Amino acid sequence: MTNAPSVTAQTAPPAQAPSSRRWWTLTVVGLAQLMVVLDSTVVNIALPAAQADLGFTDGQRQWIITAYSLAFGSLLLLGGRLSDLIGRKRTFIIGLVGFAVASALGGAAGSFELLVGARALQGAFGALLAPTALAVLTTTFVIPKERARAFGVFGAIAGAGGAVGLLLGGVLTENFDWRWNLYINVVIAAIAIVGALVFVTNAKRVGPRPKLDIPGTLLVSAALFSLVYGFSNAESEGWDSPLTWGFLAASGVLLIVFVLWQRRASHPLLPLAIVLDRNRGAAYASVLIAGAGMFGIFLFVTYYLQASLGYSPIQTGLSFLPMIGMLVLAAQLSTNIFVPRFGPKIMVPFGMALGATGMVYLTHLGLDSTYAADVLPPLLILGFAMGSIMPASMQTATLGVDRRFAGVASAMVNTSQQVGGSIGTALLNTLAATAAADYLAAHLPTTPAIAAEAAVHSYAVAYWWGAAFFAFGAVLAALLFRRRGHGLSLSHTAEPADAAAGAEAPEPAIVG
Repeated sequence: MTNAPSVTAQTAPPAQAPSSRRWWTLTVVGLAQLMVVLDSTVVNIALPAAQADLGFTDGQRQWIITAYSLAFGSLLLLGGRLSDLIGRKRTFIIGLVGFAVASALGGAAGSFELLVGARALQGAFGALLAPTALAVLTTTFVIPKERARAFGVFGAIAGAGGAVGLLLGGVLTENFDWRWNLYINVVIAAIAIVGALVFVTNAKRVGPRPKLDIPGTLLVSAALFSLVYGFSNAESEGWDSPLTWGFLAASGVLLIVFVLWQRRASHPLLPLAIVLDRNRGAAYASVLIAGAGMFGIFLFVTYYLQASLGYSPIQTGLSFLPMIGMLVLAAQLSTNIFVPRFGPKIMVPFGMALGATGMVYLTHLGLDSTYAADVLPPLLILGFAMGSIMPASMQTATLGVDRRFAGVASAMVNTSQQVGGSIGTALLNTLAATAAADYLAAHLPTTPAIAAEAAVHSYAVAYWWGAAFFAFGAVLAALLFRRRGHGLSLSHTAEPADAAAGAEAPEPAIVG
């Protein structure tokens, strides 16, 4: 038995009219989310130029990416809990200011070491900012129909941010300088800070001030650090590296100890009822699996367009625009029409099945393929797939959680996406590299033409595995999500308490 406080709303506070500024709040939160998400890909395109400028080696290059992901992934739950403890608005502004300062330091970096440090600092403040942004959205939009629209926009940004980063990175690198891939965050953050000061409100705390679970924080931060580092090391050093398995094993042990501690902690960092609810657990798993599969899209389609078809960075970014448009369209259709009618039990498996279909379609790409006939159709399918998966999963993951735990519940969404991305990158890169090596060994002597064919073959192997991720996600989501009317609901029909004045209490939830 746990003595953790309840994580579901039991009684509603006095009804208050929804703030007329809430749609401006969505704009501010969307800007912050876009900044964090696009930063995971915008820097990738700038890496060659940064390497030439600062003179670091190929072996050091991975740390520009890894430093960010390690800090971001390991500190997400802490960032989410801090937003619960010190207030959403304050945490949100601190995250924006810190992210802007770290970005400015990175843009001005004159050495490899300073750039890596700035990237780690970006990750730390990103871990504070990302879950707080989602928590602000969760506690601002409480009327079901408006909540669905808001999460449709937020889910579209979360899914499309990586592709936007590719386009923005290409434009900035080709027309300005690689440093502007970091400086651009200062501009975005400045606008978001002004918006946060004006439009984001602070909910009044009810009850005693909660305490931070320091042992739990240390355990889960170390576990997530070990997990992300283990997969990052597998990507660069291979799966036969003792360091890879050592960190992955340490992560498993630390996570077990963390769970045991949460069962007895008086102020748990992550009340286990949050993740043990079937709907929320299914939502977190769906975000993780979709995150793993998405890296197969951005990573290997980018490689294919640039290395196999000879596209420039800007052309590559533009190639993803139709996918973004389809994702935004699907997100709005899903949250406003399909999810309220069919529920996540239908829509998330449907999106996963579409994702598997799009990945299988990509396996047919060759050296003589064309964009319009061969690349565009699967990108459109995958865009619709992600627009069906992400908004419904994100909304379900935070639905019904007591506002005291909205930050840490939101952090679990980001953690799932980050861990999924790390797993996907490491696994798919390893599988693709092995496939390319086997192809070359079977087609000696190696010529430029054979090398090009080997690369395309390796991408196809990655797509097949990506399709397997999505297919597994479809089955898992179909089994785990409750039917409509059983537990958490995404219906647009407001409860009586909400209908009168849009009460701020989260919707009641059934845990178990």
